[in-house]
Amino acid sequence: MGKHYSKEEKLKAVQLFEGGKSHREITEALGIRDAWRTKKWMRAYREKGEAAFEKASRKGKGGRPPKKTNPQAYVARLEMEVALLKKFHTELRGKQLAVRNIGRFTSTEKSTR
Repeated sequence: MGKHYSKEEKLKAVQLFEGGKSHREITEALGIRDAWRTKKWMRAYREKGEAAFEKASRKGKGGRPPKKTNPQAYVARLEMEVALLKKFHTELRGKQLAVRNIGRFTSTEKSTR
């Protein structure tokens, strides 16, 4: 897991950058692992200001937006999954019967009658 940096640490990095320090100098001064992290913070700060560093609440404000689902595509995907599971079940059942030496799956050779 990566380290989470506080809002204050991120704002300090922004202040240092605006003061003329490079991303590399900032990462060394603040003990940040990667320079790309500070670049990401600068971009977010330019777009949203200090609000970019606020913790998002879990009530729909942060994170990935929900996917838009097409009902027909969803049903088609479920039908495909059911067909695949039926096929898998048939193959698995056949192997189980052959191992137990019962059922119609026991003979692997042609009948000699």
